[in-house]
Amino acid sequence: MISSFFGKKRTLPVLGVDISSSSVKLLELSRSGDQYRVESYAVASLPPNAVVEKNIAEVEAVADVLRTAHGRAKTKIKAVAVAVAGSAVITKLIDMPSGITDDAMETQISLEADQYIPYPLDEVALDFEIQGPSVNNPDQVEVLLAACRRENVDSRVDALDLAELSPKVVDVEAYAVERAFKLCQSQFDYDEESVVAIVDIGATMTTLSVLVGGNTVYTREQLFGGRQLTEEIQRRYGLTVEEAGLAKKQGGLPDDYEHDVLDPFKDAVVQQITRSLQFFFSSSQYNDVDHILLAGGVASMAGLSELVQERLGTVTSVANPLARMAVASRVDAAALSNDAPSLMIACGLAMRSFD
Repeated sequence: MISSFFGKKRTLPVLGVDISSSSVKLLELSRSGDQYRVESYAVASLPPNAVVEKNIAEVEAVADVLRTAHGRAKTKIKAVAVAVAGSAVITKLIDMPSGITDDAMETQISLEADQYIPYPLDEVALDFEIQGPSVNNPDQVEVLLAACRRENVDSRVDALDLAELSPKVVDVEAYAVERAFKLCQSQFDYDEESVVAIVDIGATMTTLSVLVGGNTVYTREQLFGGRQLTEEIQRRYGLTVEEAGLAKKQGGLPDDYEHDVLDPFKDAVVQQITRSLQFFFSSSQYNDVDHILLAGGVASMAGLSELVQERLGTVTSVANPLARMAVASRVDAAALSNDAPSLMIACGLAMRSFD
């Protein structure tokens, strides 16, 4: 059965909801002409291990936090776009006859999908999207086939249902980042050949997305994130997780913190970025990138982008897809600006309202 994986049948405005390993981020956008406006947003922390490596382990706990975030945002919209991690999704470009109806294409893909998908089809959420004419055959179209283990989709849908929210779109994180990147493009001097590495450093996962001319050509996830800094603060100073997380954000730690804890963590971030880029270079035709954009909760750490630029010799900036948006009066603009680098996925999902 074909699922509405890309959300083609949606007509309502949707909230972008990013469920990461440490928090739920919710964003509502409106648009007038080319001008976007942030109507509401909220970030709410998840309890430890409710989401493990982007898989929901405790549906009810996630539902509670979704309810909290929705209440904080003070939005009336219940329709939601959510995403699954790229590592959970298999995508394949296939050629199909042009001119056939969507229903006929759906039937043909259902019959042939087992050629492309290494899982039993009853365990898979499957969808397709026509990309345009085939480069190989003018009588065919290029079709993007996307498949995800149904459990990855179902756990997100179940959590949203429990929170009394209505899942309308299940997207892929890499595509959401690519969509949000379009808002960053105008901030920098990119051209059609620009190779841009977006490094999203979250609490437990770091995701590298490489875009060429605004299109994703490579993604890779690895286990590394800001939680390692929190855990080191805990260990060194005898604090609880909550105390360590708060101290990391608000300061007040002993004098040796910066030299003995923070600087080694920044060095580890640079090493992870270097390693991720090396994997990309070794598996592609590229041996350099033109620009590094840092995203995620770790991105806005003071001095980090400068350190990455200095060590790697590549221009490095902190991503802010909301930089040129208007902000509704009920939204805390200062908090939004602080959280903006971690809202790439939520922003890309919220932009599904305007497809």
